[in-house]
Parts: sequence; C-alpha cells; structure tokens
Amino acid sequence: RADIARAGGADGVHLATSSLSADVVRRTFGPNFLIGVSTHSVGEAQAARATGADFAVWGPVFATESKNPYGEPQGVAKLQTVVREVAPFPVIALGGINKVNLVACLQAGASGVAGIGLFQDKTNLSNTVSRIKEVFRTNVAERKS
Repeated sequence: RADIARAGGADGVHLATSSLSADVVRRTFGPNFLIGVSTHSVGEAQAARATGADFAVWGPVFATESKNPYGEPQGVAKLQTVVREVAPFPVIALGGINKVNLVACLQAGASGVAGIGLFQDKTNLSNTVSRIKEVFRTNVAERKS
C-alpha cells in the first residue's frame, strides 16, 4: 500500500496487480515517489508504462514455487518480447531467477532482476550480489557497444 510506504518513509512502492493503478498513486504522492508494478503480460507492462509507473517487474520467467499462482513460467523469449514492446521503459525479470539464468534475463534486455530464492542463502549473499553486479556490468557494456 502506497499510503503505508509513504508513512513509513519509503521512497516508493511496488504495486501488485490488485493495487491502485500507478496514475492514482502518482497523482497522490507526486513525481518523486518511485512506483514499480507487478506485471505478467505485455498488456500489463504497457499499462504500467502508460499509467506512469517508473518500471515493471515481469514474470514469472522461470519455474518457482512462489510464483505458481501466476501461471506457468513464460520464459526468456517472452521476456525479450515484453522488453522490446515497452522499450525504453525498464522491465525487471522475476521468477526463478538464479546466479546462472540471470545472464539470459539481462541478455534478453531486462533492466535488472528480482528474486526471493536468489537472496535466501545468507552465508553466500555477498558472493551472490558480487555475481549480479559482474553480470550486470558485462551486459550493460555489451548493450552500449
């Protein structure tokens, strides 16, 4: 909820598909309040962009227990289609992301990755974050060349 995020001093909010639309949140909390929107289709990502969100989180890309209620994994090819259809609007890949398949997500054009399982191993968290940074830097450099 955006009102609770603001009351708690957060710089923004991540909206679920059942939340208020980004344009309502934008009108209420202003241009500097960061708004992300969960999306599961090209149409939902286009709607997030059209209603003033700052980015979309799209998935599930790969199989994962936490995203089973949102349907079958949609895969990297579909991620690439979504990214292309809403470009240059940022799309964050979600769903079954790990240290290996995050490369494919970034190569498909995702602006970043999000995950639950990716960050659950507290003993290896530093290595996980280092790997993500390395892969991100490499892929950003490749996109610029």
